[in-house]
Amino acid sequence: MLNGLIVVSAFILLSILLYFEKRRRQKYILPVKSILSTLFVLTVLVQPHPICRYYHFLLAGLILCLAGDVFLALPQKKMFLYGLFSFLSGHIIYIFAFLSLEKAGPDLWIVLLIIMLVSGAFYHWLVSYLGSMKIPVLLYVVVISIMLVAAWSVMGNLSLLPSGRTMIVAGAFSFYLSDMFVARDRFYKREFLNRLVGLPLYYTGQFLFSFSVGLLK
Repeated sequence: MLNGLIVVSAFILLSILLYFEKRRRQKYILPVKSILSTLFVLTVLVQPHPICRYYHFLLAGLILCLAGDVFLALPQKKMFLYGLFSFLSGHIIYIFAFLSLEKAGPDLWIVLLIIMLVSGAFYHWLVSYLGSMKIPVLLYVVVISIMLVAAWSVMGNLSLLPSGRTMIVAGAFSFYLSDMFVARDRFYKREFLNRLVGLPLYYTGQFLFSFSVGLLK
């Protein structure tokens, strides 16, 4: 019942956020986005968490991402760097969270190769638009790619329930794709399409992470 209420509330808030993004109502975007992002932190708090280490890592990562959302919603240019650092830190914490559950399967190296090729191709396309942000963005691309590989490694741990493992992988993949749209919007072409696709992917990823803590054991 509670989880259903969370999902419905998140969908309503996301719809409102997209409406304000479409209308460019900046003064409303920050409060709505902050509430919606706070909701994924509250979500993990109310889930059962039989694997405490994973829960604590994930909670820390979600809080850092909440901070990143607030920074990115602020208009000052330096806030983007603060947001980038917050998300970078969050991804590093997520890596530790997933590695605490991992059991590498034989296909992990194949997945690693595919993700690095995709990430490399995306960065190669984006690099000419980055200016002075080449190194920070490269570091971010490497870290989020490792985060996705670490999430996939959880699939090899057959002692965990399939539902929780699948949520982790799906959440990481959604987050990974959403960041591509953030980069496209920031460095290549600022348009509503990036938010229309990227924001649902981002929040899907975060809520899947939050729900996963109660579905692993």
